[in-house]
Amino acid sequence: MRNLVFLLFLFAGTLLFAQQYDMVLEGGRVMDPESGLDAVRNVGIRDGKIASISASPLSGRRVIHAAGLVVAPGFIDLHQHGQNLASERVKAFDGVTTALEMEIGAPDVARFLRAKEGHSLIHYGTTASHVAARALIFGAPLPDGTILPKSGPATDQPATPEQIERIQQRLRDELDAGALGVGMGIEYTPGATRLEVIDMFRVAAERKLPVYTHMRSAGRIDPGSAIQSVEEVIGAAAISGAPLHIVHINSTCLRDSLECLSLIEGARKRGLDVTTEAYPYIAGMTAVNSALFNPGWREKLGIDYGNLVMPDTGEHLTKERFEELHNSNTQQWVLVFANTQEIVDAIIPNPLIMIASDGAEGHPRNAGTYSRVLAQYVREKKTLTLMEALKKMTLMPAQMLERSTPEARRKGRVQEGADADLVVFDPEMIADRSTFEKPMEPSVGVHFLIVGGTTLIDDGKMVEGVYPGRAIVGPGKKGLE
Repeated sequence: MRNLVFLLFLFAGTLLFAQQYDMVLEGGRVMDPESGLDAVRNVGIRDGKIASISASPLSGRRVIHAAGLVVAPGFIDLHQHGQNLASERVKAFDGVTTALEMEIGAPDVARFLRAKEGHSLIHYGTTASHVAARALIFGAPLPDGTILPKSGPATDQPATPEQIERIQQRLRDELDAGALGVGMGIEYTPGATRLEVIDMFRVAAERKLPVYTHMRSAGRIDPGSAIQSVEEVIGAAAISGAPLHIVHINSTCLRDSLECLSLIEGARKRGLDVTTEAYPYIAGMTAVNSALFNPGWREKLGIDYGNLVMPDTGEHLTKERFEELHNSNTQQWVLVFANTQEIVDAIIPNPLIMIASDGAEGHPRNAGTYSRVLAQYVREKKTLTLMEALKKMTLMPAQMLERSTPEARRKGRVQEGADADLVVFDPEMIADRSTFEKPMEPSVGVHFLIVGGTTLIDDGKMVEGVYPGRAIVGPGKKGLE
C-alpha cells in the first residue's frame, strides 16, 4: 500500500513538473492575426516556444499577470538599417522582436552575421546587397559602416556583360553566406540598365528567393516616373519568377502612391508575387552624397533645397550647403520632406500595406513606427482595427519572410508551437514619443517584450545583460535554422 501511495505521489509530481512552464502570461487579451483568436487566455512558454494557450490556469516558474493588456506576436520589421545596440533598444520599446536589413542589404553578409552573434537584443538578418556588390566590382568598395555608395562612376555607369556576371557571382556568394534574398537600391545605382536589373532578379529566382527593392525613381516626370519604376520591377519579377517586395511605397511614389498600389494590386490579381510596405511619416531620410541627388532631383521630387534638413541640427539646406555635402566623400544623412499627411493617412490602412520602419538613427521612425500606427490609426483616427494593425506588423511580414526560410512559419503568430516572440502592451497607452527633434525617444506602453522565450523588457524596463536575438538566415547557410 505504501508503495502504491508513493508511486501515485511520484506520478502526480511528474505530471505537475511536465505541466510546469518556464513562464506563463496570465489573463491577457491574446490576439493572433492568422487564426483570428481574440480572447482572454493564458499562454505557457517552454524552451523558447509557445507550449500552451489555454482558458484554464497554467503553472509556471514565473507568472506574468497580463490582465488588461494585449498579448500579440512580436512585431517584425523587414526594413531596419540601424543595427546597433542603441537602435535595438528603441526597437524593443516599440514592440519589435525581429528587425531585418532587407532593402539594401549588408555589404558583407558573413561579417554582418558574425558581428551580431551573441550581441543582439532582437532577431536579425539581411539580404545580399546589389548596391555593395556593384560598388565592389567597379573597384569602389563601400567604406566601413556605410550601406550606400557615393554618387560617381560606380553608381552612374552601366556595367559591362563581364561586370554583370561578376556582380551576379558576388550575390550568389552572399546568398551562400546566409542572405535572405537580394536587396536592390536601384535609385542609388542609376547606371544599372534594365537588363542588369533583370539579371539580378534572375539570381534570386535561381534560389527561389525574393528581391527587396527601392525602385529606380520617384515623382511624375517621364521617363523615370514612379509609375514607370513600379512597372520596371513588376516586369522583372514577371520575367524572372522571383517574388518581389517594393519597399516604402509611400516615400517613393509620393503623390501617386495610391496609383502605384493599384498597379501592385493588378499584378497580384494576375498571379504575380508582389508585396509592399509603408511607414507613417511624411519625411524620408537618406545619404545626401548618394546618386538619389544626381541632377534633376528637385524637379523629380517636386521639392527644393530647403526641404532637406540635417537630422542632428535641424538645419535646412541651401544650394551651397547641399553642393558641399553632395560632393563630400563622407556619408551624411539628410531628412527629405517630400510627402503629405493626407497621402500617408490614405496609404497606411490599405490592405496591401505591411508596416516597416526604414529605421536609422536621426529619424523618429527608428524608435516610433509601430507605436505610432497603434496610437494614431487604431486609437485616434480609427481607420484600422487593432487586429488589422497587428496583421500588418506581424503575420504579413512573417508570411513575406516565409519566402526565404521555413523558420518564419513560427514567427508572427500566437499559436502553440510558434516561437515565443511576444509583445505585451497596453492598447490604451501605447504611443510613440520620438520626434524629428528627439528621434531616439523610446515609445511607451510596452510592458513586456519576450524574445525567443527570454524577457527583454520586464514591467516596462529593459533587462540588462541579456542578448536573446538570433540570426534568421536563408537556405544557403548550411547547418543553421
